[in-house]
Amino acid sequence: MYSDQEAAALYDVLNPWGPSDDFYLALVMEATSVLDVGRGTGAILHRARQVGHAGRLCGVDPDRASLGVARRRADVEWVAGTAASMAWDSEFDLAIMTGHAFQVLVGDDELRASLTAIRRALAAGGRFVFETRNPLAREWESWNPGNAMDVVDPSGRPVRISYEVEALVGDVVTFTETTSDPDGAPLRVDRATLRFIAFDELARFLAGAGFDIEAQYGGWLREPLDPASLEIITVARI
Repeated sequence: MYSDQEAAALYDVLNPWGPSDDFYLALVMEATSVLDVGRGTGAILHRARQVGHAGRLCGVDPDRASLGVARRRADVEWVAGTAASMAWDSEFDLAIMTGHAFQVLVGDDELRASLTAIRRALAAGGRFVFETRNPLAREWESWNPGNAMDVVDPSGRPVRISYEVEALVGDVVTFTETTSDPDGAPLRVDRATLRFIAFDELARFLAGAGFDIEAQYGGWLREPLDPASLEIITVARI
């Protein structure tokens, strides 16, 4: 078996620091108060404090195992909860949602409630920056056992990670992530559901929550957004 704590620690091995983190870190370092929604292990806020951010840093995530990893740094505020459950009012000048966490907001009501809570948490002129995978790129088609990854977890244990799509209904993809021994014996299976929201729908939801789209990019070096882009990186302002 593979515990929740082990799986949480493995997250940063599977998602090492890269261009997306550099993109968000630059924004965080420019902001006085930052709310990181749905990034439980807290890598970006950890790095921000490490390199000298002196303002308020707050991370929110519903997964307590991930928050256990994040809380290795006690000089950042960590809160267990969903985006929709947040009750802050005009307290932050930047909110970020990284690691494609925006796609976990599957239902329309959940998405509206989450955007409303994020907007409420922002001070006047505040920005919400996040990314979602471009549905036109159909990235889920590469999520199959043939593309399994062999990695070594933080304890030094070799494991294999594989993905398999179970269902595609409209813009919602349900898939499994299997953690196994290198010989293929399963240690745990996690199921997740993600929404691949289209450009126009995304714009409607943001407008409905009171956000204006300030900029959108198709890549982490601020490449123009076009139908072939893998990412829809959005900077929204209230």
